Amino acid sequence: MLPPDLAPPPPVLLVHGSRTSRTMWRAQEETLARAGVHALAVDLPGHGDRRGEEFTLDGAVDAVLRGVDALGGGALLVGLSLGGYVAVEARARRPGAILGLVAAGCSTVPATRLRAAWLLAAQRIERLPDGGAALNQALVDRTMSRQAAVDLGAGGFALDVMSAILREVGGADPLAALAAADSPVWLVNGRWDHFRTGERTFLAAARRGGARARLVVVPGSRHLVSLDQPVAFSRVLLEAVADVAAGRGAVPAPAATPAARAGEPVPSGRR
Repeated sequence: MLPPDLAPPPPVLLVHGSRTSRTMWRAQEETLARAGVHALAVDLPGHGDRRGEEFTLDGAVDAVLRGVDALGGGALLVGLSLGGYVAVEARARRPGAILGLVAAGCSTVPATRLRAAWLLAAQRIERLPDGGAALNQALVDRTMSRQAAVDLGAGGFALDVMSAILREVGGADPLAALAAADSPVWLVNGRWDHFRTGERTFLAAARRGGARARLVVVPGSRHLVSLDQPVAFSRVLLEAVADVAAGRGAVPAPAATPAARAGEPVPSGRR
């Protein structure tokens, strides 16, 4: 539960990653409900109940902002991977409506030199007879816990959108977008996430826009941090909710630990 002396908690909008759907957030929705926080998870174009629709970045941002409107016009925005990039863009486009941002698994600039190789691989997989379904399921079974796999796949997998995602998001500039608003930011990455290579640059970009920002690295987790470590991720999420509810409008800087003062990794992941 949240501290009883806080103002009413802000609603939370949850934005899923590529190829999955809003069902990936079931564990966080349960945690937020127990804490008395109203939460809404949305499907992006081409995903979940919207499979078959064309994916565009503008359409994805519109889906997020419509979700914010459904929550009363203001929300703490939480996105993972693709959802993180979309959430960053939505905050930049309507800063007054985004009370805070938790951006997970999206601390790499999309215009990386590897994008062309990823796009080629995605196109080849999409041309397989099953659209890559067997490969996708094998990856899920190998890397996810049983419950995480169930939640991840409950809304179905969008196997034909990856090429469009790479083309659309590849033109985005998340560093400029982070610097375009001043609501508090939490960057949350799994310790073994291959998308955390630019996390320090992303942190600096958020602070450049006037936001107080915190980087949280979750031990023992990979890219899908909310599914790999749902308890740890939900704890960070509740901290963000409490901070926004307190009306501080900023993330308090954590006290330096001996490891941090020595320039070593902080075991707790708080930086």
